[in-house]
Amino acid sequence: MAWTFGDFRLDPDRFELARGADPVRLEPQVLALLVHLVRHRERMVTKDEIAEKVWHGRAVSDASISSCIRSVRKAVDDDGEHQTILRTVHGLGFRFIAEVAESRTVTAAATASPAPTGHPTGRPSIAILPFRPLAVAADLAILADAIPHEIIQALSRLRWLAVIARGSSFRFRQPDPDLGLVATALGARYLLSGVIEAGDRGLAVTLQLTDSTSNEVIWGDRLTALLENIDDLRSRIVAHLVSALEVYIPLNEARSAQIAGIEALDAWANYHLGLHHLYRFTGDDNQQAKAHFEQAVALDPRFARAHAGLSFTSFLDAFLHLTADANAATQAAHRHAERGLDLDPLDPFTNFTMGRAHWLTHDLEAAAEWLDRAITLNPNYAQGFYSSAMTSMLIGNAAATETGLDTALNLSPLDPLLYGFHGVRAQLCMQTGDYQAAARWGDRAASTPGAHYLIAMIALAANSLAGRPDQAARWKQEVRRRKADATAAQYFAAFPTRDTESRSRIAAELRRYGF
Repeated sequence: MAWTFGDFRLDPDRFELARGADPVRLEPQVLALLVHLVRHRERMVTKDEIAEKVWHGRAVSDASISSCIRSVRKAVDDDGEHQTILRTVHGLGFRFIAEVAESRTVTAAATASPAPTGHPTGRPSIAILPFRPLAVAADLAILADAIPHEIIQALSRLRWLAVIARGSSFRFRQPDPDLGLVATALGARYLLSGVIEAGDRGLAVTLQLTDSTSNEVIWGDRLTALLENIDDLRSRIVAHLVSALEVYIPLNEARSAQIAGIEALDAWANYHLGLHHLYRFTGDDNQQAKAHFEQAVALDPRFARAHAGLSFTSFLDAFLHLTADANAATQAAHRHAERGLDLDPLDPFTNFTMGRAHWLTHDLEAAAEWLDRAITLNPNYAQGFYSSAMTSMLIGNAAATETGLDTALNLSPLDPLLYGFHGVRAQLCMQTGDYQAAARWGDRAASTPGAHYLIAMIALAANSLAGRPDQAARWKQEVRRRKADATAAQYFAAFPTRDTESRSRIAAELRRYGF
């Protein structure tokens, strides 16, 4: 993407400013400030935000910022008196006001079209507002700032979500702010607000996530704790919120894109629609997901998460045998994951897809390393903990499996991969010989939305081992309905457990039912 205003053309990817055919030479910091101002031209940019984004949070004086602003003005032929390009909002910040035209470099595979009216474009953005204390003692009122600050720090790890700087969002401290005005001022698509209330012996925090484009509340929750457990409450709020946003914002983005119309969506909208289809785990949906991720890459070849999405679709092709050439799908899963990592090695999702790709070649130690890295990058990544737990189960580490599954479930009780959480627990119970528990977890897994035929095979084997032939027979019918040509070989290709005893027992039960 490049921006044109007057005689100037600013290319943020190439990090260059040109006037006509001639490059304009600028200090990197000045050019970085200009890029940030143009990128956020729909709103005012505060001095605090400039310090955080351009100086990366280092201490900087107002004089240094003013000097940098003067250099920006000089580069684009503006001045402090006329302010035809850059307007100063005295005491608060600056706003780029010149008319800007956007252009994209497109490939032969796709031509970018502007997003339809009413559908926001680009990476989703969120502002975390100071919480409102309600009947809270003075010594605890600081939590109204402390908890949102910790949330901002945690959300900054999420590569798919733009987080408005604390210095900007914390300016809105009114007891009941106009969220529409706040969103416009900050340029935020989503707003998180909260209330802290004091009770007889503890505190309660109520959270509310609002879509500023529709003024809809798309998620809310209430967490409580005793006064002596306030530190635990703070950590629970952060972990709970990060996991909730991983689910509810992508769902909302996909819904918004569907309403707007698919044919003119930008790269981010295509990415979220891809996720929407990906998590349905059917052959048709996987192909639709792949098409959306491919369109996202065509619109933005350096979109790391879209490449990771293509890795995930290739993983499902191989894992669920949705294609006749599982080897080609395995190679594609590795190739797309590698490309995503080349573009953004710090994105938890790209590391996650690389770990999952190693499952396909049964390189469990390598898978564990990549999945551990994904969790390190985002300590609240539920799907990372689940996949790490599955790897531990396949290796035979029961304790690590239990811990990982418990963490994943606490973080994301409504996760799109919830059927997998339960399925891994059922498989672990079969390995440890607790067949009654295995049957309960198997039934629960196979009945969860999104569960595929391999999960139904887990339920079949678990119920058969538990001495429940009628229930096992019902799951056999379900397996055949979901995939008529399912085999035991496919089961063990997906779950290559190293526990030979349980593997033999499961194989015998699958044979009993014709697999």
